[in-house]
Amino acid sequence: MLTNVPTWTTDRVELLKSHFEAGLTCREIAASIGVSRNAVIGKLARLQLTRGPARAEPRPTKTARERSRKSVPRLQYQILQAVYENAQPLQEEPIVSERRCSLLELSNERCRWPISTPGAEDFCFCGNTPVEGMPYCSGHTRLAYRPGTRHRVSRAR
Repeated sequence: MLTNVPTWTTDRVELLKSHFEAGLTCREIAASIGVSRNAVIGKLARLQLTRGPARAEPRPTKTARERSRKSVPRLQYQILQAVYENAQPLQEEPIVSERRCSLLELSNERCRWPISTPGAEDFCFCGNTPVEGMPYCSGHTRLAYRPGTRHRVSRAR
């Protein structure tokens, strides 16, 4: 049978305060006392013990070069834009997968578009050369990342 033992005994609170004043981190205090880091943070907040600002000096501002770096989503958007601009209109013909491969043969140099149903005898992956930075060949990239096709519905007033 479990008894209801309080986490924060008088001794633990005193130990917490002395470790805090000594400058230990919450993780170090938690390991020393035998409680979780979140328990230490919560108790420090309830005791209204704060260390003040973590840094005396302001954070360095980003340089123009650092601000101009493109994020991964932006880069992927540009890749997709290039695929759509250079692509032929989507046709009803299936995409020819000339280099079909199994899961064991799949690599970053092969299109990862699944063909057939997983578990079926004829299941495989496209295997064609993918668009740089994308997991699929150009044909399957156009299928996977279709541009928005929202239609406006006009309402009669």
